[in-house]
Amino acid sequence: MKTERLTRRGRWLRLTATVIAGCLLLAGTVWGEDDHFPFGPFKMYASAVDPDAPARDTRVEATDETGAALLITPANTGIRRAEFEGQLGRFADEPDLLATVADAYERRNPQSPPLREIQIVVRWHEVQDFEVTGDWQDEVVATWRP
Repeated sequence: MKTERLTRRGRWLRLTATVIAGCLLLAGTVWGEDDHFPFGPFKMYASAVDPDAPARDTRVEATDETGAALLITPANTGIRRAEFEGQLGRFADEPDLLATVADAYERRNPQSPPLREIQIVVRWHEVQDFEVTGDWQDEVVATWRP
């Protein structure tokens, strides 16, 4: 099997691409933000965590017109928890946005009774020295009713 050598132009292109990538990585490290992936500094991994800070656990609860309580999940709405967590501020400011969750639920579950209330609830688990204490508090971030 014959090995072909890289042409002078090919070596120059590879060297140029390597230098450009190196400069972008350096600039991203010095001036970049996490949004500049893959050239950003990955600050999310570079910070210390308070060993006694409470841990957040977000869930979305609903009540249908029969009064039955249920949990909103990706299986029954197609919406992942991370999508709620990323928009907590918007939902808190505009609870009517949760109407789209009710619509998604009804599209996926046409045989089920319609939803009459949706709440985004954050459960704050108490932590001491990185250990969960068993104590928690619930905070209702947003409530929607038709």
